[in-house]
Amino acid sequence: MKFSDFILGDSVVTNLEATTKEGVVREMVQSMCAAGGIPDAEAENIINAIMRREELGTTGIGNGIAVPHTKHISVERLIGCVAVSEEGVDFSSLDCEKVNLFFLLVSPPDRPGEHLRALEHITRHIKSENFCSSLKKAASKDEINKILADADANGLGVG
Repeated sequence: MKFSDFILGDSVVTNLEATTKEGVVREMVQSMCAAGGIPDAEAENIINAIMRREELGTTGIGNGIAVPHTKHISVERLIGCVAVSEEGVDFSSLDCEKVNLFFLLVSPPDRPGEHLRALEHITRHIKSENFCSSLKKAASKDEINKILADADANGLGVG
């Protein structure tokens, strides 16, 4: 699996304005709607599903990274979004630190294998300090998309 298999390049958010967990989810889902990945009429349902998932346990995994995700019947394929917050957001992260780098996933309920492979792919790449620091410093959608494409082409890290 590659980032290009699920990240909607047009949905990338380079400077999140949100300052709360729900605000981050809302801004990212709205960006995915604008990119054509999520039907506008389903945005609130998907936001609510992600927030319900967060109630089960935070997806703020530490080191300034969160991977909010859900399964939802309104999407026909696995889709994702990357967002960066310069200031950081309290996402109830496991290490109690603010989160600067977000990967949001939405997948159809009948494709759990793809969902797990995407989570695994993200997890493998975020172990690279170079990859994460490059994403956090990126100033544009194009720059983030290039970093993701380089990661796809080169395996781990950024080439």
